[in-house]
Amino acid sequence: MKFTLSWLKDHLDTDASLDTISETLTAIGLEVEGIEDRSAIYAPFKVAEVLTAEQHPDADRLKVLTVNTGEEQLQVVCGAPNAKAGMKGIFAPVGSYIPGLETELKKGVIRGVESHGMMVSEREMNLSDEHTGIIELAQDTDYALGTPMADIFGLNDPVIDIALTPNRGDCAGIRGIARDLAAAGLGTLKPLNTDKIDSQFDTPVGVELKLPEGAKEACPLFVGRMVKGVKNGPSPRWMQDRLKAVGLRPISALVDITNYVSLDLCRPLHVFDADSLKGNIHVRLSEKGETLEALNDKTYTLDDGMIAICDDSGVLGLGGIVGGVPSSCTENTTNVIIESAYFDPMRIAKTGRTLSIDSDARYRFERGIDPVFTIEAMEIATRLVQELCGGEAGSVVITGSVPAWERSIDFDPAYTKKLSGMDVSATVQKTILETLGFNVEGNGPFSVTPPSWRPDIEGRADLVEEIVRIHGYDKLDPLSMKKDSTITHSGETENMTRIRKSRTVLAARGMNECVTWSFLSKAVAEKFGANDDDQATAQLTLQNPLSSEMDYMRPSLLPNLIEALKRNEARGFDNNALFEIGPAFKSSKPEGQPIVICGVRSSAIGTRHWSTKETTRPVDALDAKADAIAALDAAGAPTANLQITRDAPDWYHPGRSGALRLGKNILATFGDLHPATLEVLDVNFPVTGFEIYLNNIPGQRKKKNSTTRPPLKLSAFQPVNRDFAFIVDEGVAVDDLLRAAQNTDKQLISNVEIFDIYQGKGVEEGKKSVALNVTLQPIEKTLTDEELEAFSRKIVDTIASRTGGQLRG
Repeated sequence: MKFTLSWLKDHLDTDASLDTISETLTAIGLEVEGIEDRSAIYAPFKVAEVLTAEQHPDADRLKVLTVNTGEEQLQVVCGAPNAKAGMKGIFAPVGSYIPGLETELKKGVIRGVESHGMMVSEREMNLSDEHTGIIELAQDTDYALGTPMADIFGLNDPVIDIALTPNRGDCAGIRGIARDLAAAGLGTLKPLNTDKIDSQFDTPVGVELKLPEGAKEACPLFVGRMVKGVKNGPSPRWMQDRLKAVGLRPISALVDITNYVSLDLCRPLHVFDADSLKGNIHVRLSEKGETLEALNDKTYTLDDGMIAICDDSGVLGLGGIVGGVPSSCTENTTNVIIESAYFDPMRIAKTGRTLSIDSDARYRFERGIDPVFTIEAMEIATRLVQELCGGEAGSVVITGSVPAWERSIDFDPAYTKKLSGMDVSATVQKTILETLGFNVEGNGPFSVTPPSWRPDIEGRADLVEEIVRIHGYDKLDPLSMKKDSTITHSGETENMTRIRKSRTVLAARGMNECVTWSFLSKAVAEKFGANDDDQATAQLTLQNPLSSEMDYMRPSLLPNLIEALKRNEARGFDNNALFEIGPAFKSSKPEGQPIVICGVRSSAIGTRHWSTKETTRPVDALDAKADAIAALDAAGAPTANLQITRDAPDWYHPGRSGALRLGKNILATFGDLHPATLEVLDVNFPVTGFEIYLNNIPGQRKKKNSTTRPPLKLSAFQPVNRDFAFIVDEGVAVDDLLRAAQNTDKQLISNVEIFDIYQGKGVEEGKKSVALNVTLQPIEKTLTDEELEAFSRKIVDTIASRTGGQLRG
């Protein structure tokens, strides 16, 4: 948001210096991003007189001028057709920086004639696009030689640029900024003239709101007024200077008035050429396929549900965003309809993003403007039109009503101390709020009604913020964070410890951490568990998305990580391995936003090198399983007790995926991504991945007496290995055999491993042979042969009873 110092002082009665105003703006939350002192930029350029203008001896289009700067007479070579003796213009000396050319002017020799400076054009000074001739000051102006150019063209007014947070739409108008400064003690807010303009006739153009039930909020209030007999010429110099100072190009008086009021009072307006209208104006929702030839020189194809301002011929403009060419004002316009309306911020934002239209009106409407000021703004706009363009004002046509905005907040002044730590008296708090436009009743507790221009104020915390920022954050007493006593335990939560350790392990396994968007498209979300039929997940659709491809909260971290993989693959990077730790969104409730550790791999694993026979190999589901178990182990999960089941979600390949669980509690899922899933994401290479649900990991048991590890117990007896081969149904999970063997005697059996799985000749069809190696670790004595035989039979019997497996002959 840009404005000039003199423009601010139109609303603020103050003697404060520019530095004081700048410091105060930043202190109250309106951060100053920069101050442009244009008088310093244009300081070298001053009024000079052309004494003589002779033809260049070697160039038909050049002239040799003798220029009197007031201090000396210099020879200047000039190619402007309007250069002549006796004229006054703007002279640029050697060594000055020409902003329009972005170059430093040097002494030169042009076709054999020396030139000591130049007479400049408006484009060379960045005043306009005019460059057919040099600046020629009017003959009736009596500017002394050496008068600074900045004084003539209104360039001695500093331009202040502030950064606005999205909630401060009221400060998208200069009056709102002045109001905040007045509340901060930097002067008083000047009264605004909203006196009614007498109407000379009845406005013949009516306005009708043709909005369906359920969409009345799109445009609850539309105010129109005709002014006839206007003359639409250039706006006055003061208005043009202010608009150009903040980066707007003056167009005509009528258009400049609407831009000026928008910046001045945060009240976007529009002006129609009344003679171009066909019938009355009506506001409705657009239909898919309608077109608009807009004032920004583009033609837009509209979608359903956009706010369209229409007449009998069709769409005239998009309410709150941009007007159309057919009804626009030209130099021939004599009768106008002024529009001052209120539009729904959400619809404005959605339409602007859908059509990629960035306009000053959209910027203000989507942040929320003052609905009450809609009618008063019509009087201000009418007055400006009459002052600058003449004409007679018709009656004000009001359709609809001001939408409900009043809300009362119960506020105890003691809450300011409790929430902010700042001690501000109740009297001062009341004064600050009233100066900002709040209605405050009572002496504490207060009943506070926010003003109509502050839709962002919703509760007590917002009131505290207003009080504290105006009172001054610098008045908050510093509080030492030094702690005299020793901290005997970690400041980390259990989940933070798990995240830190998992992150370290995954990085050590060659994976790179990513941070991706928490949003994705609804079409992709549906492939990862989103369901609009479920009320909990239906609430995850964003009302105000960044783009159409980011309109849904992610139900899984996998899609965005896979997109990152795809970008890396497209740039020629292989051996991609990425992970991310963050929330997934299963519902809008807090418990529906679990913290997930997600990782993906693509392409190949391994390296090619002359010193080793090892080569690269494609990634597979077992790589994802190894990553998941390593991260779970680092997070403190009891990985030795994990069960592996085949019930991975649908986005994994059904034959190459699984879930890691403890009983009914799923800790992780892993596997190759389903080809259909990859097709939706437009991925043409294999991807494997895993998802760890951090909240499902059981908590660590706290030890009562000691935080040290238990002592290491080593057996003095030699371990014994026994091999078994079992014939089982091919549908039996190998993990079931491992658990059955391990559970035969958890103290004596130290390890069970699979070393062979076979199907083929010698094994009945529908069966498979699974070979186990069981390690027995005696603790109290060496086992005898009889004990080993008895224990072996026990293993065989246990596996037979639990899995149906028979010892292979």
